[in-house]
Amino acid sequence: MSESHVIPFQTLSYWRNPLAWSVAALLLLAYGLPYSQPLFSALFPALSRPVYLQEPIAALMWQHIGLVLLSSSIAVILATLAGLATTSETGHAFKPTMETLAGMGQTFPPVAILAVAVPAVGFGELPALIALSIFGVLPVLQATLAGLASVPPHVIDSARAMGMAPRHILTEVQIPLALPLWLAGVRTSVAVNIGTAAIASTVGAKTLGLPIIIGLSGFNTAYVLQGAMMLGLLAIAADLAFDRIALILQGNASSAVDNQA
Repeated sequence: MSESHVIPFQTLSYWRNPLAWSVAALLLLAYGLPYSQPLFSALFPALSRPVYLQEPIAALMWQHIGLVLLSSSIAVILATLAGLATTSETGHAFKPTMETLAGMGQTFPPVAILAVAVPAVGFGELPALIALSIFGVLPVLQATLAGLASVPPHVIDSARAMGMAPRHILTEVQIPLALPLWLAGVRTSVAVNIGTAAIASTVGAKTLGLPIIIGLSGFNTAYVLQGAMMLGLLAIAADLAFDRIALILQGNASSAVDNQA
């Protein structure tokens, strides 16, 4: 097959990429919303202000993404380190305690955590960061523990028989095999934080929940719809991005197995 036939196929594959379409739709809505007055005026003729213009919704989107990325990073680091600590003989005894503490953090609703954090640190992004970080720990911790537990014991025994040190067994055997389950936990944690971050606008954080809250308090259905559409597209784009990451990791793992073979 000549190169002239390969290029159109690659271009066609790019245009069939749902991640690219979801990101394009998200950016189009974020930056095109100020110019959509005629559309929303036709959809909501009873509203005098059918388009949310109090603040640039694109700026709210990037602030929302930043808050989710930072809180999810904190949750992932803490949960992963706690899960890896259970692989040692000393840390294994604390495994039930870690699961209990993480479960307790998940049982508290985010609004309750925000209500407790606001008197201590004030309004703004900080209480939201604390609440989202606590709320995102459990899925990653559970996935880390499940991934490490899924490693077959005979694989670990074989690594020991080959003379591998415990540190090398962890980094070269257990972690690579546990990676798919760990990634699934990170995916769940990020998805939960994307939706939960909208509530953070109740304590002064600038997120995509702001149009929804203002719309609900002002009986403006158009604002609620616009905020919900932004949140939905952001969640879809993030989920598709994790799909792509999982495929890349799966391909790398298959290549490593083929090379060893």
